[in-house]
Amino acid sequence: MKILGIETSCDETSASVVEVRRGKFTVLSEVVSSQIKIHRKTGGIVPEVAAREHVKNILPVIDQALNESVIGRASWRRPKNSLLHSLKKSAPGRSLSPVLDDVDYLAVTAGPGLITSLMVGVEAAKALSYVFNKKLVAVNHLAGHLASSLLLNENIKLPAVGLVVSGGHTALYLMKKLGSYQYIGGTQDDAAGEAFDKTAKLLGLPYPGGPEISKLAKKGDADKYKMPQPMRDKPNFDFSFSGIKTHVLYEYQKNPKEYLKNINDVAASFEKTVAEILTFKTLKAAKKFKARSIILAGGVAANTRLRKTLQVKSNENGIYLFVPELKYCTDNATMIAVAAYLQIQKKDFADIFKLKANPNWEL
Repeated sequence: MKILGIETSCDETSASVVEVRRGKFTVLSEVVSSQIKIHRKTGGIVPEVAAREHVKNILPVIDQALNESVIGRASWRRPKNSLLHSLKKSAPGRSLSPVLDDVDYLAVTAGPGLITSLMVGVEAAKALSYVFNKKLVAVNHLAGHLASSLLLNENIKLPAVGLVVSGGHTALYLMKKLGSYQYIGGTQDDAAGEAFDKTAKLLGLPYPGGPEISKLAKKGDADKYKMPQPMRDKPNFDFSFSGIKTHVLYEYQKNPKEYLKNINDVAASFEKTVAEILTFKTLKAAKKFKARSIILAGGVAANTRLRKTLQVKSNENGIYLFVPELKYCTDNATMIAVAAYLQIQKKDFADIFKLKANPNWEL
């Protein structure tokens, strides 16, 4: 089975072709067009700008992913202008394109995310599904992140607790079966990645702030500054990160020059605090629900301190930890294709005449 995945939930235009054979995943191609340089100028993502970039990049990115997935096969010949040429020549319900002949299913992120960005991917996927007569799977972006660990092709022990932690989301899910998700807790204000970005901006660091703080943290003393851990002792699995960001702001305002002089220590202390909060709540949930595994996913899952802290605590409690490769932590179409496979098993296909992007789609 070969699945073409499409992802445009925020500021990454991505397409990927994934092959599934006996439940094992092989990535045949993956293309990501990043907008970081564009949004760095404004210090954050401007939705209208992101959408225009998606419109410009969506077909070339899909085209490249399809072409790269079949390179080296003697029977394949690249048609003029490839996908764009095929769209002009194809009639509805007929597949005349060599680049799409080998694809069995299409998958697209339908939410959550920025509505204008989501619409570009969803409408492109619906058009391709109609023209080339391919079944389409609508995938929840968070389900994609949680499915990214399946790319390790290892046996994930169930039940599992999944932690999705990124710029827009911080949430815990109980997974009794692959592809089945029960929300058990999440952030009540800022997402962890958002707190990283806002704190970095406060300290004069460029966007995106998370990687910048991590760079400085490697050279700092993580025990220099004690920072608050909101909601740590609450009898639930919810998070709060706005208080840590506000704490940094107040400390900075007391003596800006001195605080920035110790910016490496500030970064390290902030990073350590966030990692400890995430780890504490995740282990608490894993113990309560007798989870055999923990799945860490999302952009902040690329953070080295968080990965190490969660690994140590998981080992101490005899719980398996599954974390995807670094390149699959950030938004990508490969994870969308993998999540789609789980839905295909249940014949969970979208009606292309009713499907709409949903920026608030809850998992």
